[in-house]
Amino acid sequence: MMNFAYSPNKVVSYLKKPASQFTKEDIIRFIRENDIKMVNFMYPAEDTRLKTLNFVINSDEYLDTILSCGERVDGSSLFSFIEAAGSDLYVIPRFRTAFVDPFAEIPTLTMLCSFFNKDGQPLESSPEYTLTKACKAFKEVTGGMEFHAMGELEYYVIAEDDEMFPAKDQKGYHESAPFSKFGQFRTECMYLIASTGASIKYGHNEVGNFTLEGKVYEQNEIEFLPVPAEEAADQLMLAKWIIRNLGYKYGLSVTFAPKITVGKAGSGMHVHMRIVKDGKNMMIENGVLSETARKAIAGMMVLAPSITAFGNKVPTSYLRLVPHQEAPTNICWGDRNRSVLVRVPLGWTSKTDMCQAANPYERPSLMDTTGKQTVEMRSPDASADIYQLLASLCVAVRHGFEMPNALEVAEKCYVDVDIHKAEYKDKVAALKQLPDSCVSSAETLDSQREYFEKYDIFSPKMIDGVIARLKSFEDRDLRDRIAKNPDLMLEIVRTFYHCG
Repeated sequence: MMNFAYSPNKVVSYLKKPASQFTKEDIIRFIRENDIKMVNFMYPAEDTRLKTLNFVINSDEYLDTILSCGERVDGSSLFSFIEAAGSDLYVIPRFRTAFVDPFAEIPTLTMLCSFFNKDGQPLESSPEYTLTKACKAFKEVTGGMEFHAMGELEYYVIAEDDEMFPAKDQKGYHESAPFSKFGQFRTECMYLIASTGASIKYGHNEVGNFTLEGKVYEQNEIEFLPVPAEEAADQLMLAKWIIRNLGYKYGLSVTFAPKITVGKAGSGMHVHMRIVKDGKNMMIENGVLSETARKAIAGMMVLAPSITAFGNKVPTSYLRLVPHQEAPTNICWGDRNRSVLVRVPLGWTSKTDMCQAANPYERPSLMDTTGKQTVEMRSPDASADIYQLLASLCVAVRHGFEMPNALEVAEKCYVDVDIHKAEYKDKVAALKQLPDSCVSSAETLDSQREYFEKYDIFSPKMIDGVIARLKSFEDRDLRDRIAKNPDLMLEIVRTFYHCG
């Protein structure tokens, strides 16, 4: 039996039950017995940022009403594909997302919400419901398999350079204090993110580290544990909100922007995935990557170009996707290979007891590590609409199971070399490339939209909206323009500094 008493989430620890089982009665009891004065509803809009609606709890009846009925919002102000003439939507709280707001001076309970239309039905075109539909279709098509995901959230912290213990340029990976300046900030972020109910794997400094015009730029990463994809999306949304708010509290500039200067590491938001059935990880079989995993990879190889429309939503996204910056450019996959689009990381499959080898007095370990194997999509960044992105990945993985030649496609796209090295240029020439601009990504999505609209997962209006927004950037020749006018890079970075 799980012990919930020590959960960082105060609602979980108080109610002593998993968040997935929260009821309205639970929420009301927590509010009454913990002197909560306010309730916040939060929900993501088309700009991928969380929006907030505040309520003062003025009576038991009013509290019951807002928890049961939600509230009205103006959909046309949240989504461009909703017309003002009929734009009213309902937002209804999802009790499993409840947490105590760590930044509120007045005791406040916050919950994420779902959108419903005038008929009281889930809004077909909302990103959150799109992910729900994608996961449902995946389970039906695959005979009961579940799509799980986890994110790697990279970001830069920027502050005045004190010139003490400078870190090496572009050598910040896993750096420690005092060469790492913002480790304490990161660990506080991690605990506050965990307090919202998120399952965090670890945090660390990343490669990016440089000084510019008297300021130090330090790249950090927080990585999560795999959970059902709908939970993973909620966790990433709240994590970005936490990091920004804590940065604001301490006077630190924080950005998730995919690229902030030429020649330095950009920030991605890699997504690890696994497929689970009856509690078993289907990605591995007899210690090697399974057919199930290779079919999933094949689907991603086919739909990778259009996935960028959901995972790389601003022009600077495509300035990150260049060679020699630990970012993918070609559509391929490989084992432990960071030059590819889809990486198969180490999966603890060696069947050796490394713990006992490192600790001679330790008893032999019989731990089952099969659940650890994932595959990682390396193209997305934090400009993504996280719900759309995970939905598109779920669609792609499902498509792999519907492809009669999936294993052949996977074999054809496999590489075991660093594709950015000159000696492998002939091998790379046979590989398809990712889009190099928002406009190119939009065109690819338009050509592959049928895969996303299948089973009514992505609404045509949503696809139209994504395509229109991407095309509006008119960035097809942006790289050439920056090469001719380097000052344009700074202008572009400033414009999309707080994307996502």
